[in-house]
Amino acid sequence: MQTFDVLVLGSGLAGQALSLRLAEAGRQVALITKLKLEDSASSWAQGGVAAVLDDEDSIEAHLRDTLVAGAGLCDTDASRFVVENGRRAIEWLIARGVPFTRDEGSALGYHLTREGGHSHRRIVHAADATGSAIQMTLTQQVKAHPNIHIFERHLAVDLIVGWKIGRPDLGCAGAYVLDLDDERVDTFSAPVVALATGGAGKVYLYTTNPDTATGDGIAMAWRAGCRVGNMEFIQFHPTCLYHPHAKSFLITEAMRGEGGLLRLPDGERFMPEHDERAELAPRDVVARAIDYEMKKRGLDCVYLDVSHKPADFLISHFPNIHARCLELGIDITRQPIPVVPAAHYTCGGVRVDHRARTDVDGLYALGETSYTGLHGANRLASNSLLECLVYAEAAAQDILARGPQAQPALPAWDESRVTDADEEVVIAHNWDELRRFMWDYVGIVRTNKRLERALHRIRLLEREIDEYYANFRISNDLIELRNLVLTAHLIVRSAMQRHESRGLHFSRDYPETSATAMPTILRPRRTRQPEDLHAPLAADV
Repeated sequence: MQTFDVLVLGSGLAGQALSLRLAEAGRQVALITKLKLEDSASSWAQGGVAAVLDDEDSIEAHLRDTLVAGAGLCDTDASRFVVENGRRAIEWLIARGVPFTRDEGSALGYHLTREGGHSHRRIVHAADATGSAIQMTLTQQVKAHPNIHIFERHLAVDLIVGWKIGRPDLGCAGAYVLDLDDERVDTFSAPVVALATGGAGKVYLYTTNPDTATGDGIAMAWRAGCRVGNMEFIQFHPTCLYHPHAKSFLITEAMRGEGGLLRLPDGERFMPEHDERAELAPRDVVARAIDYEMKKRGLDCVYLDVSHKPADFLISHFPNIHARCLELGIDITRQPIPVVPAAHYTCGGVRVDHRARTDVDGLYALGETSYTGLHGANRLASNSLLECLVYAEAAAQDILARGPQAQPALPAWDESRVTDADEEVVIAHNWDELRRFMWDYVGIVRTNKRLERALHRIRLLEREIDEYYANFRISNDLIELRNLVLTAHLIVRSAMQRHESRGLHFSRDYPETSATAMPTILRPRRTRQPEDLHAPLAADV
């Protein structure tokens, strides 16, 4: 058993920011990551971080834009909390040495861009690779800090909570973690565990997310007894590069913010017919418009055109997109970019308060894993990285206030009753089936019948996976598939409970928006007596 003060699962911006704050306060932190420290959705973020940084902008304007994009479902207190702490979060990154794009002509000294849904230029960025610039800067500091113990190629299997081990007096006490190289499950003991594992984009066939986005933190928290909220709201990014050799390559919203126009194959613009804000409408509006035009006309893709902008401007502001497209034979200074929508961001997640605390004592959730109330029915562009930073600071303050805590002995992982898997093809087949029917039945446009079909298939998969999990030694693919199926179940059940169309959730059976906006909160049957410790939670959805 390995013992630490804090166990952080996930190495994106939320996980690294929290780890640094805690380590600098003297806590011994174990940072667990599936692959390498740099492999996260945060590092893929192109646009930037939204905050009020210009005198012509205001907290109220940023808050208003957030609430409008959230389609009436944002928690106003949580949204104000994030927006009001935005500038300090940016200053923290600047002090860390993040190389944001400079603009000596501005009062701040940094270039601010604008994205869909924003009424002002308030996005601080590092060209078109902001997430990578932030991640590289923080990763160097994480690696150099003696109080942060890094475990790469380690995957959390499940959380250790008191009611599961016959200790109802305990909250979260650690996690079982699979060492992917040694194929061994270790027990990590810590009085505080933080879930920063990202979202669940890989539940869909087409996604802009990295392969690590398999809903791990959401599934583990649910099995531990935590509520989840608004899982039906999956943001589909409107512009993912459509090319057979470009896996999940995102075309940033900032390109539309800088004048990019969406066109049909014949060159005709179509967004003005769908929304008065045209290309600057929120993501859900743009994604549905593209989906509508593609299905109506039988198109494989539409086109994002910035070729009317000066070439030197495009190359300096979007160097990575320009270079990648050029590799694929697309010169964005001369040609439009073929694009399609793709699953991009999980707006719902594990229910937390303003200190990132979940329903289980000692368990925190941050970033895309969490549901803070900020994003409502649709995330405003570039608010996600801001949320990571603000809640990392809030969680760190709360964790440090807890003081040192003793840790009990924890049971080791038991493999005495399992054998090696005989047919790994079952996992691959189920994974592919799940992602395809989620794309077909629980995508941008939904119906009751599609959701019922998806739920029926999910229940069949759950039975197969539960049997597999109980009888064979675990593997990376099995753990991720188990988490994805449970997360898919939560998405579908949440969607079935919402009898309206709002934000990212659009139903043909309920096309109108209800007068009253209410979040969808699912609660597991988490009260267990000692004799019920092995009752399955997946069936409680």
